[in-house]
Amino acid sequence: QVQPVESGGGSVQVGGSLRLSCVVSGRTFSRHDMGWFRQAPGREREFVSAISWTGVMTYYADSVRGRFTVSRDNAKNTVYLQMNNLKPEDTAVYYCAAARRSEYSLGDYYSQSGEYEYWGQGTQVTVSS
Repeated sequence: QVQPVESGGGSVQVGGSLRLSCVVSGRTFSRHDMGWFRQAPGREREFVSAISWTGVMTYYADSVRGRFTVSRDNAKNTVYLQMNNLKPEDTAVYYCAAARRSEYSLGDYYSQSGEYEYWGQGTQVTVSS
C-alpha cells in the first residue's frame, strides 16, 4: 500500500511561508516519483511541483517557480513543499501524490495528474491579503 498523508497547511498573510509535509506509507515510496498538486474552489486541479524518485530532478509550475521548493527525505518517507512569499492565488487544497509505478521516471509527463495513482487527502492553505 502506498498512502500519502499531507500536513502543514494553515492560514498565513501575504508574503508568509509554510512548509507542507507528505508522509508516505509503503515500502516502495523511495522509488516513486512524487508530485504536488493544488485545487481551488471551482477550479481544476493543477500541477504545482514534482520530484523524481532519485531526488535529482525537480519540476515547478511557472506560477510557483522561485518561491516554492520541493524536496524529499526517503529515510523519513517524507516529501516536502517549502512555500515562500505566498500570494492569495496560492490559496487551495494541496495534494501530494505518488506515481503509478515504482522505479519509473515520469519524464515529460511529470505534470499530468493522470500519471499519479496514489493521492493524499489534501491540506488547506489559505493566504490572506
